Amino acid sequence: QVQLVESGGGLVQAGGSLRLSCAASGRTLINYALGWLRQAPGKEREFVAGIRWSGDSTYYADAVKGRFTIVRDNAKNMMYLQMNSLKPEDTAVYYCATSGRVLTMSWDYWGQGTQVTVSS
Repeated sequence: QVQLVESGGGLVQAGGSLRLSCAASGRTLINYALGWLRQAPGKEREFVAGIRWSGDSTYYADAVKGRFTIVRDNAKNMMYLQMNSLKPEDTAVYYCATSGRVLTMSWDYWGQGTQVTVSS
């Protein structure tokens, strides 16, 4: 079973940048989709970004398109989320997730989350 651990969250001013990392252990990430989701206080967890197992396609929520970039490094069993031009509405706990089946876009395994706070 895969374990995911996020890091890189913190407090940043609006307009700033952060880079989140997700380290996987217990299973290779090759052939599995990867994604980032977030949950703000009082709100439902929402999709932020995803990347296919091949790395050739990425997907973004409209709210972050053009500002966030998802990247995977299969050799290191890592995934990253580069977040630029951050806004106060990006404040949330960010979770990395992966699928439980190969070649499938689904979020079956989650990390514990990392807090991102953007001040205005």
